[in-house]
Amino acid sequence: MTAPTGTPAPGPAAWPRPAPIRTARLALRASEARDRAAFVDLFSSPDVGTHTGGARPREELERAMPEVPGQRPGCFVVDLDGTMIGLVTLDPRTTDRPAPGATELGYLFLPHAWGRGYAAEACAAALDWFATTHPDEPVLLTTQAANTRALRLAEKLGFTEVERFEAYGTEQWLGVR
Repeated sequence: MTAPTGTPAPGPAAWPRPAPIRTARLALRASEARDRAAFVDLFSSPDVGTHTGGARPREELERAMPEVPGQRPGCFVVDLDGTMIGLVTLDPRTTDRPAPGATELGYLFLPHAWGRGYAAEACAAALDWFATTHPDEPVLLTTQAANTRALRLAEKLGFTEVERFEAYGTEQWLGVR
């Protein structure tokens, strides 16, 4: 299997080079130095932290965040009109349950971007790219069972519930596509 540039794919979710993935309104692209402040805002947001096990202290992130965060295979900045509004990730699953070797879809958006369909658009584009470059490989999605908006998105994206489990002090939902 090769990445879009013709070079061997570095792992389960190879970076889409050289061009970003484009949708009707968004671009999914590699992180750049100009995205650093949005990364800090994203990971320090109490609203985002409600769904991820807690926000991190802004001061800690300011000190620890690299100049260009998110530079790794499978991490896509979601760009709206030249500005980062969120992230979509495709990462190798670290446990063997329920699908050994599966890739996990993750996404986080800044609160001002919620409720506008950006997550659905960006995740669908990333999943389409992944299905083209890694056919027949399962993709997993985990979210809090109480997050009804995330559950609706999972269903819209074609995920089917596999199991529920406890993590971060709350019930989690795990689906496969």
